[in-house]
Amino acid sequence: MNKSQKGREGEARAAVFLEAAGMRIIARNVRSKAGEIDLVALDGDTIVFIEVKTWSVYPIEELYYGIDEKKQRRIIETAKHFLFSHRKYNGMVVRFDVVFIGPELITHLVSAFMECG
Repeated sequence: MNKSQKGREGEARAAVFLEAAGMRIIARNVRSKAGEIDLVALDGDTIVFIEVKTWSVYPIEELYYGIDEKKQRRIIETAKHFLFSHRKYNGMVVRFDVVFIGPELITHLVSAFMECG
C-alpha cells in the first residue's frame, strides 16, 4: 500500500471513529493555497478541523512531532478559508483536533492546538 492509499484509509477509519463518538463529518480533504485539512466535523455547537496522521512505524510518543508549528499554521489558514467560504459556520466555536491512526490503536487528541497571536 502506498503512502496516499494509507492516508486515505486512515482518514476513512478516523471518520468512522469520530462519527461513532457522535461527531458529524461535513467535509473531507479541504484545500486552500495554504494547505489541506483532512476532515471537518461538527461536534455539537463546535466546528472541528481535524488532521489525521496514519503512522505504523513510530511509537505514539513520536507522532506528536508530526504536527509542527508550520503544519499547524497551514491548517489554521485553511480553516479560515473554509469558514470564509462557508459562512453558515461563522460564530461557532472552533477547535483543532488530531487523530493518530496506528495498526491497532486510534488516539483522538481533542483541542490539540490553537491559533495564538
